[in-house]
Amino acid sequence: MGDVKLLGLWYSPFSKRVEWALKTKGMEYEYIEEDLQNKSSLLLQSNPIHKTVPVLIHNGKPICESIVILEYIDETFEGPSILPKNPYDRALARFWVKFFDDKVPAMRKSIFLKGEEQEKAKEEVCEMLKILENELKDRKFFVGDKFGFVDIAANATALWFGVLEEVSGIVLVTRKKFPNLCAWRDEYYLQNREYLPPREKLLAHYQVYIQRTAAASK
Repeated sequence: MGDVKLLGLWYSPFSKRVEWALKTKGMEYEYIEEDLQNKSSLLLQSNPIHKTVPVLIHNGKPICESIVILEYIDETFEGPSILPKNPYDRALARFWVKFFDDKVPAMRKSIFLKGEEQEKAKEEVCEMLKILENELKDRKFFVGDKFGFVDIAANATALWFGVLEEVSGIVLVTRKKFPNLCAWRDEYYLQNREYLPPREKLLAHYQVYIQRTAAASK
């Protein structure tokens, strides 16, 4: 299927979405780790608008934005389907993916901000968690009977948010409040460990990040 390159970051949930999809399809690809403090000319040429990762380059043509890339991979390469085959389920999956991506800013703010803005973000995140808890009632996955498009897109909720909770000491997800969501998160990590960065490495990375952020704000 031609030459495939992925420009990414090891700690980015958006990059990991794309890696998950490529590995699911059994694709061979060249992974190029980027430094957002010193962006490569290839990244700047490939994504001149946002200048960030991930970027998939297939036969010299760049595709940007993780969800767009996932759909491109599913449509272009042979292998197990990522999106559901049924049109209604596909529409439903796209709805939930947008829901997750719309909530990413609030998840970040609930951890990294302070004061009134942080409290508002926490409220928004808690409402999101209640919705997800209800959606996972009596089911293991968000859409369909196996891990797929929505679950891939929800990887930040599956791993990254828990890491940030541990590093910051701000805990919003508990097994008592959200047993269904926690069961989904456990299953996600168990089945997809090979597609995720090591948790301890993520913890160390964000501990340094939060320390630097705190020092810069003084």
